Amino acid sequence: MSTLALGLDRTVLELKMYGREKEAVFFSFLLPILLLALFSTIFGGQFGEGDGTMTAGRFFLPGMVAAGVLLTSFQTMAMSVATERDDGTLKRLRATPMPPLAYFLGKVGLVAVSSLLQVVLLLLVARVAYGVELPSSGTAWGRFASVFVLGVLAGTALGIAYSSLASARSVGAVVIGPILVLQFISGVYIAFDDIPEWLQQVAAVFPLKWIAQGMRSAFYPDDLGALEMAGSWETGRTLLVLAAWAVVGLVLCVTTFKWFKRGTT
Repeated sequence: MSTLALGLDRTVLELKMYGREKEAVFFSFLLPILLLALFSTIFGGQFGEGDGTMTAGRFFLPGMVAAGVLLTSFQTMAMSVATERDDGTLKRLRATPMPPLAYFLGKVGLVAVSSLLQVVLLLLVARVAYGVELPSSGTAWGRFASVFVLGVLAGTALGIAYSSLASARSVGAVVIGPILVLQFISGVYIAFDDIPEWLQQVAAVFPLKWIAQGMRSAFYPDDLGALEMAGSWETGRTLLVLAAWAVVGLVLCVTTFKWFKRGTT
């Protein structure tokens, strides 16, 4: 079989294994959907003023999409790869005739399918349950698709690379802690212009801030771009930063990835 065919087979296997891990499915797949429903219900009033007025569902949707991209890509990869390294799965796979690339294609396929399914469900919940107005122009959908794809690529590569920093026992704290902090300072749960400027600068170093900003540019009225750090949506810079992070993640994967648990060969 070709490497691509093996990668597709591996994707199917990865999806089956992912579906059996109830905790992973909840915290990486279902949590953003549940939080969107919860926030939209609790904060049922209007946000903003004048032409920038919007429902709670529309206000929180971009942040939930951005968080979903991070959780299904970065968190899923970091935790699953670290676990597979420690329990010997990677060691056994390395000893088989399967090309290493097929393993990584399977991981990419897992993230691609789960991320796409999650964002479709998020949009359905927002539109059907809370009447959120979705983008009406091809330009807005183009921004959404570009940010989504680059965010998934960057998150996947960085997650695989990050898995080398922790063992299966400690990876939960090493991954979830920083992700939680980043969500609060990147405009996921709180309006980004309400965050102190120095924290905005910290958030701007990491990709989540740019994913969230890109999603706001797709779902928010154009006038609200004036509230961003640079006074505009910075679509070009957003895509460039996410592409750069994807390249950095890929380089780190190539240079730091380990098939064996520390202390073994």
